[in-house]
Amino acid sequence: MLVIESKVEVAGLTGREVTDFMLACTDEQYQRWWPGTHLQLHVLGRATGGVGDVVVMDEFIGRRRLRLRGVVEAVEPGRRLVWRFRKIVPLPARLSLELSPTPGGVSVQHTITAGLPGIGRLLDPLLRLYFTPRFTADLDAHVHTEFPLLRDHLRPNAAPSSEI
Repeated sequence: MLVIESKVEVAGLTGREVTDFMLACTDEQYQRWWPGTHLQLHVLGRATGGVGDVVVMDEFIGRRRLRLRGVVEAVEPGRRLVWRFRKIVPLPARLSLELSPTPGGVSVQHTITAGLPGIGRLLDPLLRLYFTPRFTADLDAHVHTEFPLLRDHLRPNAAPSSEI
C-alpha cells in the first residue's frame, strides 16, 4: 500500500468551511481559489449531496496535470472527506482530508492511499512509477500552498493571517 501524506495548519479557516466548499464547488470557484493551477472541480452527478456524488477534479501538481474522477465515499462535515478515484470502475486509490480544529484555525491532513490488499500488494512497485519522489514533494508543496489560499479565497476581506 502506498501512502502519501501532507499536513498543514491554517489559521483563520475551519474544517466546516473546507468540507462545505469541496462538496459544493464550481469550476469558477475552484479556478479563483488558485488561478492557473486549479482547473476544474465540480459535481458531475449527485447522489445525495454527499456520499455517492461523482466529482471531477483537474489541477496541476507541480508540472504534472492530474485529472481524475472520484466518488465521495465518506463525509463528516467539518471533520472528514474521502474520495475514491475511478475511471470506468472504482480504482484502489483514495484521497482523504482529515480536519481537526486548532486554536484559531484547522489542521488539514491530506492523504492519498493507493494499492490493493493481500496478494495485490505485488503491484505496489508499479504505483511508484506514477507516485515518484518528485510527485510526492510537489504534492506536499501543493497542499501547503493551497489551503492557506483557500482561507484567503473564502475570507477575502479578512485581515491576512499567517500559517500556524
